[in-house]
Amino acid sequence: MASFPDSVNENDLGKAKFIGELLVPVAPFDQKSGREAWTLAFAPNGSYFAWSQGHCIVRLIPWTKCLKSFSVGHGGEATNASSTRYLSHQNSDGGHTVSVAGEPLEHTIDCGDIVWGLAFGSSVPEKQSRCVNIGWHRFKFGQDQLLLATGLNNGRIKIWDVYTGKLLLNLMDHTDVVRHLTFAPDGSLMLVSASRDKTLRVWDLKDDGNMVKVLRGHQNWVYCSAFSPDSSILCSVGMGKAVFLWNMDKYTLIQKLEGHHNDVVSCEFSPDGALLATASYDTRVIIWDHHKATILLELGHLFPPPSPIFAGGSNDRWVRCVGFCPDGRYITSVTDDRLVRFWSIEERAPQAIASLSNGLCCAFSAEGSVLAAGTRDGSVHFWECPRSVASLQHICRMALRRVMNTQQVEALAIPAPLRDYLTYKVV
Repeated sequence: MASFPDSVNENDLGKAKFIGELLVPVAPFDQKSGREAWTLAFAPNGSYFAWSQGHCIVRLIPWTKCLKSFSVGHGGEATNASSTRYLSHQNSDGGHTVSVAGEPLEHTIDCGDIVWGLAFGSSVPEKQSRCVNIGWHRFKFGQDQLLLATGLNNGRIKIWDVYTGKLLLNLMDHTDVVRHLTFAPDGSLMLVSASRDKTLRVWDLKDDGNMVKVLRGHQNWVYCSAFSPDSSILCSVGMGKAVFLWNMDKYTLIQKLEGHHNDVVSCEFSPDGALLATASYDTRVIIWDHHKATILLELGHLFPPPSPIFAGGSNDRWVRCVGFCPDGRYITSVTDDRLVRFWSIEERAPQAIASLSNGLCCAFSAEGSVLAAGTRDGSVHFWECPRSVASLQHICRMALRRVMNTQQVEALAIPAPLRDYLTYKVV
């Protein structure tokens, strides 16, 4: 079994540039389980990077400080985030902050239980709470507010103020592990949690964290969810082969996408909302036109690919995570074959690869130049995203697809090749 098709020579593939890593000191009490970096996230405004470093601890590091620490090393040498050049003081909530005069604070937060999900949320003042009949709220979130939501093993969700490291809210309704969290990107502070209790729950943080809806339909654990860029559609995936699409204005199920042969564990929309990427234990990433419920592209990680009846047997090639670069041109996948792959949205072979053992999760920085990936030992590794200048065609396509769905594009009186390009049809 090969990692690449016969037409691809691994030696000819580009090697993603490794720029640094954040390591977690190994203590004598560390067990094999409990150290995992199940989740990591970049703040939408590029100010902070957060990851779960195991043993209930979340680290919040100013992203510019993180990049500077990498440049201190020689040739991309590993840099330990727990540098002794920072001063520390204890927080009243049990965590501690690290600061240098005039610079943003670095925080270490003890969440009290294993952290499975992380998400940053920021407020836009004109996006009011959907609970319009209540005039008084305990919390008033300004435009400069930045929140961090943490999903825990005991089913709770804790909301933290990023700039102070203080606990703001403790949301309790799930009955099992909160596996994933995502904020609506429209600044409304609507939070969706995906849980092993087979449900997704919608929380309105502008209404003091009140739960507004339970989305039911999954027959087993829910692993991941993702909002479309306009916040109108939610995708959710879990233990099962189906991909669920929800209308987030009406909180109703739109449809299920069928095409995977094993559990679907990760999902993300493209920045223009035209595409949906899903990753599965069936060793594939599927790129969908979710507007038409059709498969545009399959990215394989095992060759020859496993037949559907054996699609769960290649557990050394399980795809753990998939993500879109913010410029919409690259997709990344983290797989159990110890490789990170960078794919072009129009190619069936990766453009670049990087080595990573025991990878679990990944995310692009807000500006899209860096990919971060977390591992089972609690550490995080960073690479530069492949660099090239986006074509004017691609930029125009992104701009158009942000406001038009596939059916609207197909109704345009334009030449067929242009229509195919605008709808991401792959030759």
